[in-house]
Amino acid sequence: MPADPSSRMTAREAIALLTGGAGFTEHRPPPRTLPPDGPLGWAGYDAARERASARTGEEESVVYGTGVVGDRACVLLSFEFGFLGGSLGQLTGDRLEAAYELALSRRLPLLALVATGGSRMQEGMVALTQLQRVAAASTRLRAAGLPQIAVVRDPTTGGGWATVGAGADVVLALPGAQVGFAGSRVRPPDADPYAYGAEGQFAAGQVDAVVPAGELRGTVGRWLRALGPREAHEAPRSAAPLPRAQPSSPSGLPASGREAVERARAAQRPRAEAYLADYFTVRLPLHGDRCGGTDPGLLTGFGLRADGQPVAYVAQCGTPTRPAGYRAAARTIRLADRLGVPVLTLVDTPGAANDAEAERAGAGAAIADTFAAIAAARVPVTTLVIGEGGSGGALALATPGNTHVTADSYFSVIAPEPAAAILKRAPSETGATADQLRLRPQDLVELGIARSIVT
Repeated sequence: MPADPSSRMTAREAIALLTGGAGFTEHRPPPRTLPPDGPLGWAGYDAARERASARTGEEESVVYGTGVVGDRACVLLSFEFGFLGGSLGQLTGDRLEAAYELALSRRLPLLALVATGGSRMQEGMVALTQLQRVAAASTRLRAAGLPQIAVVRDPTTGGGWATVGAGADVVLALPGAQVGFAGSRVRPPDADPYAYGAEGQFAAGQVDAVVPAGELRGTVGRWLRALGPREAHEAPRSAAPLPRAQPSSPSGLPASGREAVERARAAQRPRAEAYLADYFTVRLPLHGDRCGGTDPGLLTGFGLRADGQPVAYVAQCGTPTRPAGYRAAARTIRLADRLGVPVLTLVDTPGAANDAEAERAGAGAAIADTFAAIAAARVPVTTLVIGEGGSGGALALATPGNTHVTADSYFSVIAPEPAAAILKRAPSETGATADQLRLRPQDLVELGIARSIVT
């Protein structure tokens, strides 16, 4: 689709779109003098810079400072594409590094409004190494537990996309924006243009949401509230409270293992969407595994509850979870852990996807990474099993010591049908096998696997 005209805003127009009447206070790094025509002595470079400055009113391709979006203070940096294509040079690197350091010193989130064609050819390798400066500054901010949000405008390509843009915790894109590492003049002539646009990057799990300009301020404001850091007046964040059990037609607990499995598989049984809708007043999805994959059967993101408290969520939707889903889960859990936000996981899967494509996509490694993310989490992780708990594909999202179950759920080392097959039992013995597996909610509590039954 064509780019939204608003995606070609100037740097200051983009800032004003986000801050509105709240205002913006510009900062500047200490001045640096470049040699004539830059570090390479590129003939005509100084004249090109002067023309760019006269055309845009800017001294460089990045503007940065502090402002308020919604009700949250943050550091904003915004690229001016009209200044030599928003390219990164040595002085741009000074400004980018200073913006990250400003966020670090004031303990504020960093909001980057990106529109760039990449590194500045007139400065050669000196320009390219600015990406290393940006990566180091971003890493320092990450280590301090401060969030980074990027809004990618048209175009966002080259090293600017591969550092400031794609390196952010949350990536939002304006509709129709050109987004990709390869710019339009260097990609293969027969390349599919969809792959290099905001919508294509969303489909590939590289962008979390495509947001129209008119919705951007509200969306970013909600993300800033969800990601933190925590305001001084806010209460310390405790464990995510348990969701309420959603209405289901059967009452009481299942009398047999077969009944427990049938209830968990029933079409009318409440699913993840019902639990999340009841639990949150605002949901902010994260999308994709950042490796080119998505899993529509696993929902991840951050949400705000009625009391304003943020909680990260990872929710299975009753389908076999694919490697991209596990990688997205691990990404969300690690981000929440770094930012000090508690996590809620909803378990509901017959098991991990076991087709050949899942194996080629690294199912084992992705599941292992999810186990590791939960094991390493310093924030509390609360788990509720709301349906099927199929083997390790479900256990990867369950928290040791803080897993709870609903009356419509079961949890088992393996589903009763394959268990009977492995034991060389007739299909008629599946029910008896289910009983032997002790997979009912009350069995799980008695075995110490679950802390409680939520009814």
